[in-house]
Amino acid sequence: MRKITLLITLFIGSTFSSYFLVNSSPSSILKENSLEEHYIGLINSNSSNEKFIVPKTDILSLGIKGYLKLKEEGNMSEGKPLTVIDFSLPSTEKRMWIIDMEDGVILHFGHVSHGRNSGDLMAQKFSNKNSSYMSSLGFYLTAETYQGKHGYSLRLDGLEPGFNDNARERAIVIHGADYAKEDFIKQTGRLGRSLGCPALPQEITVEIIDLIKEKSVLFIYGKDDNYLNQSQILNA
Repeated sequence: MRKITLLITLFIGSTFSSYFLVNSSPSSILKENSLEEHYIGLINSNSSNEKFIVPKTDILSLGIKGYLKLKEEGNMSEGKPLTVIDFSLPSTEKRMWIIDMEDGVILHFGHVSHGRNSGDLMAQKFSNKNSSYMSSLGFYLTAETYQGKHGYSLRLDGLEPGFNDNARERAIVIHGADYAKEDFIKQTGRLGRSLGCPALPQEITVEIIDLIKEKSVLFIYGKDDNYLNQSQILNA
């Protein structure tokens, strides 16, 4: 009799667990385990299989936090990747990642230039002012493409008042440049620098822009306590 009771208890418990997993929304389950931790684990797992270097965990966590907030507010297009640029790294290192947030796969890992007045090898100063020729930190939404003096380019809309919301007025865009490729590093010991734009190697620009255009999230990180403490997105 005790064996029959035990079997019935196990069956009911198993059935209840299965029902909960099937009928609970994914978001409610993930909230219990932390959405940020879920995405970080997913990205680390998939990138290790592909032997990619991932962003530093604390920087990736900030990017995911902003991505989730903007997604919740309905500001971004569905299915778009997250782009993370880490300007705490020197320009000799690859420091731009494009991440498919649906499966955690890193779609691109490569070089990107910073603004010429932000620093030489390292980007150390940042500005939102016109004619500062510095990079600007924070979260952006990618916008429309156009043909300009650098060829195929992508406009950016800064979402952070005081930090990057002058991006469109300053013509801070993603574009290609010969000084942003690895060969330039061999000649000068660092990448060339832009007037504030995140510039990419010319040969991959079209591919990258088409991957992230039209309301995907871009996060540019730099060592700047003022931004980290004052960002309305990170400190909501």
